[in-house]
Amino acid sequence: MILQDPKRIAVIGGMNMDIGGRAAGTLQMRDSNPGVVSLRPGGVGRNIAQNLRLLGAEVSLVSAVGDDAFGRELQASCEALGLDLSMTLRRPRERSSTYLYVTDDGGDMLLAVSDMDIVDRITPEALAPLLDRLNGFDAVVLDANLSQAALNFLSEKLTVPLYADPVSTAKAEKLLPILPRLRALKPNALEARHLTGEKEALRCAHALLNRGVKRVLLSLGAEGMLAAEGERVLRLPRQKITVVNTTGAGDAATAAMVWADLQGLDLETTARFSQTAGALTCQCLEANSPALSELPEQFGIRSSEFGMDP
Repeated sequence: MILQDPKRIAVIGGMNMDIGGRAAGTLQMRDSNPGVVSLRPGGVGRNIAQNLRLLGAEVSLVSAVGDDAFGRELQASCEALGLDLSMTLRRPRERSSTYLYVTDDGGDMLLAVSDMDIVDRITPEALAPLLDRLNGFDAVVLDANLSQAALNFLSEKLTVPLYADPVSTAKAEKLLPILPRLRALKPNALEARHLTGEKEALRCAHALLNRGVKRVLLSLGAEGMLAAEGERVLRLPRQKITVVNTTGAGDAATAAMVWADLQGLDLETTARFSQTAGALTCQCLEANSPALSELPEQFGIRSSEFGMDP
């Protein structure tokens, strides 16, 4: 039995109010479809922060919110989870970030619109006063919703281990200049191809390692996961689950990768831990699965934070 070493992690990135629509049957484009509409706090940065908190880390979220109803609700939801928001920017008279998405009746996303202009307020000038605090954490996680200027600034000024989430193929390329600074990265197949120009998964992983990333976990959808570090490469088959909703699964996998890596777990255990976190989230209607809090114990890792003795 391994005793968890609680880590202090800062996550810098987007925090959205997610408005989701799930069709009750086959989606008919250009028409009104019966289904279910939900309103929940989300965003890649916030989701990663919440998942890290569920796993037992002490987490600070650096994001930006407006002084509106969504912004106040987002802040309240984070504080209820025990997330520290003392470094989050409050922007009066600006819209808080909103993410609108539609899934099919199987939970797979079909389209989305993101209104995230406020994230651009996380500038190098706004981050500069936070550097001393950020360098006191065990790690910092970045999401590619940040501007290129902010990502470059943080990669140059931070000395702690850095992790990143590509977010999407459109935003992943912003990580190219900072790849040599990343301790680990978990792209999906499309993001990895976009980052490397390669088509085959193994070549993508090797290309990312050659560009300086120390550990790569590559999500391959129905084909499972490919994990690579140094000269070692392994493939994990897809876990057999019933998918309810894929939203947030990648964020959970990234959070689990960061947590496991900081605990010093080897490549295979980290990959299995990350893949399981994503699978648990796919089985949950929400973007964050409460079941993640039980995941460390399933892997033989206990923490006094959850009232468990080693």
